[in-house]
Amino acid sequence: VQLQACGGGLVQPGGSLRLSCAASGFTLDYHYIGWFRQVPGKEREWVSCISFLSDGSDYYADSVKGRFTISRGNDKNTVFLQMNSLKPEDTAVYYCAGSTAGWPSTDRDEYAYWGQGTLVTVSS
Repeated sequence: VQLQACGGGLVQPGGSLRLSCAASGFTLDYHYIGWFRQVPGKEREWVSCISFLSDGSDYYADSVKGRFTISRGNDKNTVFLQMNSLKPEDTAVYYCAGSTAGWPSTDRDEYAYWGQGTLVTVSS
């Protein structure tokens, strides 16, 4: 059971990046997949999540709403986070995580599976 995140990098303010999270060893059916981010010395912060239940609903933190879009891949075992209009304060290590809690949780303790982080740096 593994989640693998990738796609981070260095981008200028106002730029875009797309992060990917791929599952192996299990399917994402009945899961919520979330993205969190963490800056050294701060708590891991919930960014967004999406449902792999039938409705596919998506949810966003206020800080990224309107700029980030989470989506499911056609294979239904991948999740993407499209990040547009990036700001320096978006700089962090981004993690994807899986939850079977059955609701769109913002609580990291309700996510059982975690991928390794991918670093996003927004700087000129």
